[in-house]
Amino acid sequence: MRLTRVVLTDFRSYPAATLSTPARMVVLTGPNGAGKTNLLEALSLLGPGRGLRGAKVAELSRVGTPRWAVAGRFTGAWGEFEIGTGTAPDSPDRRVFRLDGTPARSQAELAERVAAVWLTPQMDRLFQEAASGRRRFLDRLVFALEPGHAREVAAYENAMAQRNRLLAEGGAADWLTALEDAMARHGVATAAARRALVGRLDASLAAGALGGFPSAVVGLSCATAQALADQPALEVEEALRRALREARGRDRAAGTAVEGPHRADLRLEHREKGVPAALCSTGEQKALLVSTVLAHAGLIAQVRGFAPLLLLDEVAAHFDAARREALFEALSTLPAQAWLTGTESEIFGALKGTAQGFLAGPGGLRENPDLPLP
Repeated sequence: MRLTRVVLTDFRSYPAATLSTPARMVVLTGPNGAGKTNLLEALSLLGPGRGLRGAKVAELSRVGTPRWAVAGRFTGAWGEFEIGTGTAPDSPDRRVFRLDGTPARSQAELAERVAAVWLTPQMDRLFQEAASGRRRFLDRLVFALEPGHAREVAAYENAMAQRNRLLAEGGAADWLTALEDAMARHGVATAAARRALVGRLDASLAAGALGGFPSAVVGLSCATAQALADQPALEVEEALRRALREARGRDRAAGTAVEGPHRADLRLEHREKGVPAALCSTGEQKALLVSTVLAHAGLIAQVRGFAPLLLLDEVAAHFDAARREALFEALSTLPAQAWLTGTESEIFGALKGTAQGFLAGPGGLRENPDLPLP
């Protein structure tokens, strides 16, 4: 899969922009605040979900304008097709999608054709922040392989929120039982999908590190997922129902379910050193994230028959020359189209003849003469 044309209208800092991007790698360079990340965010919105910033629909329009639109032309396993997204004609707070010019039935229809994975500077804190950030990161990885995973997570969290409210209000036991049944069904499906992805990803990384990047051991801390290793899913569901029923008093006091798949945590460890990622250096943590995301992109290509868009925001700037070379070499071996950003064109000099470059600045985007279209 490759994104060959992008059109932005009143999106973030862009009144209008059109790019032709047939290359396997696209490099965006320019000073901070020039709109490089805004463009990557636009690309991330061409698939399902809320994009790499998780922003609300109304926050995405250019200042002073109520509406925005992003469109992309793709080529890949489905042939050539176009996806568009933006504000609904009747509401600047509602987002709509179009596939080949007609309204898409659902985001799941888009997920059949496109996927995107990304790394941003904000993700550098992944190993220091709460488990919720790592869990969201894991769910995005699962979603790229199993588009239905997002529905299971949303259904579980919705049922849990309703149960929390009923517990606080002293709701009827039969309603609580129904909600706990929904939590058990969707929670086990969520845990099973996470467990499957972690197993696949760990096996892929164990098969061989990418270039000069360290391989990560990937694990999952989740009692429900662990139970699935030894018991049939229906038995695990029943055990979770029973645990929720017996924990009503404790959960009422806590204001939420104390245990369950919503407490899962992703674990990464430096495979060669045997050191948890949280205890590795900042550079090693970044390298572990890169190797994990690149392995995941290769896994998507194997499982789904097309590679995702790789959106790598300010990744190369954090590496020395040797590791940058390793990154570029690894990207050249993947079937995915990669989009990279940086403040200086010089760090991408090794990609001349391979990557297509654009310069971002006050006047918008223009072709980078140092990185002409290969």
